[in-house]
Amino acid sequence: MSAVFWSPTKRWLPAAQWLPGYSLVQLHRDLLAAVIVTVMLIPQSLAYALLAGLPAEVGLYASIAPLVAYALFGSSRTLSVGPVAVASLMSATALGQVGAQTSAEYLAAAILLATLSGLFLLLLGVLRLGFLANFLSHPVIAGFITASGVLIAFSQLKHLMGISAQGDNLPALLHSMSASVDEINLTTLALGAGVLLFLFWSRRGAVSLFQSLGASKNAAELLVKAAPVVGVIATILMVAGLDLEARGVALVGNIPGGLPSFNWPAFSVDLVEQLWLPAVMISIIGYVESVSVAKTLAARRRQQIDMNQELVGLGAANVASGISGGFPVTGGFSRSVVNFDAGAETQMASVFTAIGIALAAMFLTPFLYYLPKATLAATIIVAVLSLVDFSILRKTWRFSPSDFAAVLVTIVVTLLFGVEAGVSCGVAASIVLFLYRTSKPHIAEVGLVEGTEHFRNIKRHNVVTVPQVLTIRVDESLMFSNAAFLEERVYADVAANPDIRHVVLMCSAVNEIDWSALETLESVNTQLAEAGICLHLSEVKGPVMDNLQQSGFVEEISGQIFFTQYQAFTYLRNEMDSRTD
Repeated sequence: MSAVFWSPTKRWLPAAQWLPGYSLVQLHRDLLAAVIVTVMLIPQSLAYALLAGLPAEVGLYASIAPLVAYALFGSSRTLSVGPVAVASLMSATALGQVGAQTSAEYLAAAILLATLSGLFLLLLGVLRLGFLANFLSHPVIAGFITASGVLIAFSQLKHLMGISAQGDNLPALLHSMSASVDEINLTTLALGAGVLLFLFWSRRGAVSLFQSLGASKNAAELLVKAAPVVGVIATILMVAGLDLEARGVALVGNIPGGLPSFNWPAFSVDLVEQLWLPAVMISIIGYVESVSVAKTLAARRRQQIDMNQELVGLGAANVASGISGGFPVTGGFSRSVVNFDAGAETQMASVFTAIGIALAAMFLTPFLYYLPKATLAATIIVAVLSLVDFSILRKTWRFSPSDFAAVLVTIVVTLLFGVEAGVSCGVAASIVLFLYRTSKPHIAEVGLVEGTEHFRNIKRHNVVTVPQVLTIRVDESLMFSNAAFLEERVYADVAANPDIRHVVLMCSAVNEIDWSALETLESVNTQLAEAGICLHLSEVKGPVMDNLQQSGFVEEISGQIFFTQYQAFTYLRNEMDSRTD
């Protein structure tokens, strides 16, 4: 194979990097990881399909083709994609607003939602726009996920109690459940509460139990991940043996066996208009969450991921989910960590997992008839509560009040008004926070640390200054958003000290000066010159200097441009001393 073909293939098909050298040792490790993840994924996929308001088998369909698609196109070797809680909740919210009259129409909308999400991600990937995810504040995303976890947990309480309740936000859910308290099915409640307690115990006490029996800590932790399967099997046997269906326990019921059929979804203009914005929101949140997990796992093995290729990988996974009758998917945190800890070496582990889910869809569905919905609800609650982290409020409050305000607003809006409003608020908060910070960069008056050539903030250090020389260090690139802020600061400092004859802008942290900032500098230069004050620059970086020279500003500046701030300080101090003499 020629190098001309091979290089683009590696870029767009990352599997081509590791497949040629795939070894027997890697095969054994990937197979073991696949078995463990498959056992974990079966109840999860069923539960998240129900969370999205879809038939249980759709969760299985969304755990087959998407895993293979990501294995081919994703850049992470251990990320495990599939249905996840937050994306399932967002899907349920979006699908609940399309006005589907039948379950077939609802499913068709879910399939289209996954396809639109995938196409959007693919478009971003082809255009190499992965950097856009950096504009979403991670504290804001953490706040949104925390609030979503709370909403998901409350939305599943109806299944634990055997009542009917609706609502896309916390007040609506609480009101609906309080109105249905009289309908609580005690048998369902006992069954669901028992599974819930068992799952909580398994997370806290089972590891110690397995270790006391001789298992290693890692093996014990992996065994604990199978606890939901134990709950599924136990409750199925209880329902079948005690005929709990006759006592009103809601069951999953008949699940069609077999593999999904592959068809391109039918596009409806009206439906696309209703779903394109939710698809974009699901894509953004899923991508940010997935990339965060992928980065963490890659760093632990000194590997790297390509953020743009991740867009392609997740886009391909969602398109594959759509054409195979699934719903939106993304990289799951707990599933990926289990995959990693189980020793997965490559994405062949995901391929083997897909094969395992396919076998389950073909042969195990008849045994799932007696699976209580309360069991799946308990599985979801335990899974999502690990996402709830209100400590982000305390951490951001201590570190940055502006971050705290953004997180708090995102959490409150999500809980009170639902996930779509929460996502919109989170995105808006991230953008506003970014613009606020860039519009008011840190600007410090600096002086010389005696005995060195270093310059530090006069408010933090004991430094040497010259009364006639004002040196300002700008800790940000100069752009349209902050140029006026710098201008106001210079004029205010000059007005406060009538002795100033020289102003030096220390540009060591300035990586760029855009046209608006250049015009501001020209204005400052002119105004200071008219007041008998010279403007100087120091430590200007090469690319910035090139732009200043091309614009003609270097010839117009009233002062000089110094290579280092120490040179500027020494020259101007000597000049002031000579005038005094």
